Amino acid sequence: MAPNHQQNSSEKKELNDDASSEINDGILLEHLGKKEQLKRNFGFFSILALSSTLILSWEGICSTLSAAFFNGGPVSIIYGMLLVISGSLALAASLAEMASICPISGAQYHWTFIFAPRKWANFITWMQGWITVFAWQAAVTSCSYLIATQIQGLAILNYPSYAADAKRWHATLLMWAVMLVCYLINVFAIRLLPIIELVGGILHVALWVALLVPLVVLAPRSTNAFVWTELINESGGYSDGISWCIGLLPIAFNFSGFDGSIHMSEEVRHAASTVPKIIILSIIINAVLAFGFMIGLLYSVGNIQNVLNTPTGFAIIEIFYQATGSTKAATAMMIGIIVPFFCCTIGIVASVSRLTWAFSRDGGLPFSPFFAHVNPHYHVPARSIGLVVSVVVVLSLINVASSVALNAIISLTTLALYCSYLIPISLLLSKRIRKEPIDFGPFTLGRFGFLINVYSIVYGIFIIIFLPFPPSLPVTATTMNYAGPVFVAVVLIALGGWIVSGRKHFQGPVREIDDSENEMKKE
Repeated sequence: MAPNHQQNSSEKKELNDDASSEINDGILLEHLGKKEQLKRNFGFFSILALSSTLILSWEGICSTLSAAFFNGGPVSIIYGMLLVISGSLALAASLAEMASICPISGAQYHWTFIFAPRKWANFITWMQGWITVFAWQAAVTSCSYLIATQIQGLAILNYPSYAADAKRWHATLLMWAVMLVCYLINVFAIRLLPIIELVGGILHVALWVALLVPLVVLAPRSTNAFVWTELINESGGYSDGISWCIGLLPIAFNFSGFDGSIHMSEEVRHAASTVPKIIILSIIINAVLAFGFMIGLLYSVGNIQNVLNTPTGFAIIEIFYQATGSTKAATAMMIGIIVPFFCCTIGIVASVSRLTWAFSRDGGLPFSPFFAHVNPHYHVPARSIGLVVSVVVVLSLINVASSVALNAIISLTTLALYCSYLIPISLLLSKRIRKEPIDFGPFTLGRFGFLINVYSIVYGIFIIIFLPFPPSLPVTATTMNYAGPVFVAVVLIALGGWIVSGRKHFQGPVREIDDSENEMKKE
């Protein structure tokens, strides 16, 4: 039976006034119809660290710098980042408001069910669930791909002869190794996850200083004109305006994923008030770090042609090398980016496995009862973690055949994530327009909610339009951006699943605790 989410004001007050926040978390989850199955290991700072490292803005932009330099260059990075930050804040604030209403691992698809018209709620929730799960699965793949290819790039830097022998399947094997470590930590060392993410959050800030200082001190200085007015268009056919918009995509990719902490809500203490704050704070922290680092980096680029044509495949490796003149120093600096990326990937596996588990708990995936199982010893959804890792292993095989996997995976991740954001935000905005009652949680946007929702939708649609664009012209089999076709294929698969079984069996979020149980607990 689907849950009844229409809580009255007295129930809300009871939840907010209860003296024990631990009890509040459990009671709120029960009112949402779910049993407490996971341990609440995350406090404010550990979940803030996890959320900040999931976004990993400045490290991520450094890793995708080649794509940004190829289309747009400095003006796309500097001014485009300001646009992306404002849009991401609007999206994050909109999600934060919904996370306060319903702090649950299912997040987007759960909110979609709450706000959608009853006639279409089951169908829209089904589609939303598939899109959100797929989006985060693509995010895990993209992060593991970046780690693997960065290691490969360092091998080329240190052993130039390897450039001729480097194969894409080498990176695929490295992705498998990354996933194995993530699986082992997420299942057998789950108690260490908050510590690992806290360390990752500290490194996220400390390495910003450790890498930026030598870069600014040692690197050859770029001109003011290059940093603030230079537009690079290597697309081979796009206008400067289109090239600038495509250059936004690596920036948008590295400011997405701020919903990751929401999928950990059932493991966070004081979730209804903590998670919304974390979402906003993580964007602000990453915005400050990313914007500051990019200004320093652009003033330290050095020979731009060498950066664009580096055999390592990563512009940032060449920039570090030009700044220090030493392969060892450049390698050490690049490791300062790879290590936080590893912490990020471990956290993403945790987040997406909770989302996968939650959707399986509600019967949205094939073999749902199997993947909804929680390991009674480790108190983690071990089977869902295994599924996430296995899918990455399969998707990594695409890299063996395609030389444009990076752009496709990045575009696909951002495209699917943005669609997963826009669906519930649009439904919430619709309720605001119709002036229907909304049971807000402790965090609310108040009178600014309407404008913030509108801006987030306009910004999201703008980014989605350019995400499927190929990075260059003319379009060939190797330069094609397959993000659009793959996303359409996922939508069609979800539609097929709905027609075959979903419309008969899927009833939205399953209510595991009925109202009579809640009444008995009150008494």
